[in-house]
Amino acid sequence: AHIAHHHNVYCVCDNTWATPISQRPLELGADLVIHSTTKYLGGHSDVLGGAVITKVKDEFFHKIKTIQMAGGSVAAPFDCWLLLRSIQTLPYRMRAHSENALKVARFLEEHSKVEAVHYPGLPNHPGHGIAAAQMNLFGGMISFQVKGNREDAFAFTGKVKVFTRATSLGGVESLVEHRASMEFPGTRTPDNLLRMSVGLEHTDDLLEDLAQALG
Repeated sequence: AHIAHHHNVYCVCDNTWATPISQRPLELGADLVIHSTTKYLGGHSDVLGGAVITKVKDEFFHKIKTIQMAGGSVAAPFDCWLLLRSIQTLPYRMRAHSENALKVARFLEEHSKVEAVHYPGLPNHPGHGIAAAQMNLFGGMISFQVKGNREDAFAFTGKVKVFTRATSLGGVESLVEHRASMEFPGTRTPDNLLRMSVGLEHTDDLLEDLAQALG
């Protein structure tokens, strides 16, 4: 935020993965915060929407409001009702997502067929210090690299039973995807990397599924 303001530009933070429960960017200096409300805020994979939050109702806020009104970008009433329902359980869901994700990350970190685990809740993660300083929880998103190549990564996704192969995140169900397959040609994402959205299932079931899929 300091660098952005030094150059007289806005600091924008996508807080979708963290949610206001885990991190509050406006209090850390951000000017705008954006969310895909489809993800953790909705939390049940049944909402489609987004949100833009500004620190103050200034000229920029009114420009955004005007574009929203002119473009008809207004959430459906039922989606709004679903979001209000979901926000009531958001603190408890985020705590459970984070607790489950940390257990999964620790399990993967110790597994002989895993090359690397990327999760800010692990002390050896390069961003752990920053995350610990500005986040209340580390969230439910993990990526990890299996030992091997693209085929080994696909073999893993073909064996999971509790995890669902899908490109989304933030719901009560645990998801896994081969990330490079979902990106543009020439992506620098490693071919052996998998991304997981850790859900709210019992961790015993999640760890058992990971163990059998890794072999």
